[in-house]
Amino acid sequence: MSKPIVFVTGNTKKLEEFVAILGKNFPREITSKKIDLPEYQGEIDDICRNKCRAAASLVKGPVIIEDTCLCFNAMKGLPGPYIKWFLDKLGPEGLYQMLHGWEDKTAEAVCTFAYCAGEPEDAVILFQGRTQGTIVNPRGSRDFGWDPCFEPLNSNKTYAELPKEVKNQISHRSKALEKLKDYFLKGVEH
Repeated sequence: MSKPIVFVTGNTKKLEEFVAILGKNFPREITSKKIDLPEYQGEIDDICRNKCRAAASLVKGPVIIEDTCLCFNAMKGLPGPYIKWFLDKLGPEGLYQMLHGWEDKTAEAVCTFAYCAGEPEDAVILFQGRTQGTIVNPRGSRDFGWDPCFEPLNSNKTYAELPKEVKNQISHRSKALEKLKDYFLKGVEH
């Protein structure tokens, strides 16, 4: 029997979405654990690999980490992987106000899951999902990060205004999780 995979998060909303999107047919047991990992800097993929290796060495077993970015096209991808800090200091209203003076209000939401089987020599495998959208004046519930100010392309509602089931079908997180789920359902594990 395989060891459970530890999803490293202290965010109950992320865990809730993660489990809901994976569904009941996922072939491995998932547990979660809050671990304070270093905040790495750099490009998305490098940050994810480094976080995953750090988590695997602490857990001493299989882990999945997630990193979410919100990339403003007018700012050439910033705040990107640093969105957590911008959101913490400015809130959704401040994120929207950051684009004041820019014509381009488009953005890309990027979710990357990184998986490592747990041994130091094991590769870190990345699963990435991207959703195009627009940064808007915040609308909807304020209980999940920057959801109130991100309106996905071809929608007139923000992530925060969409029913959870609808968001979970179109979000950057669901796209990344579909790739992760396919990987495990095909049994391609190293």
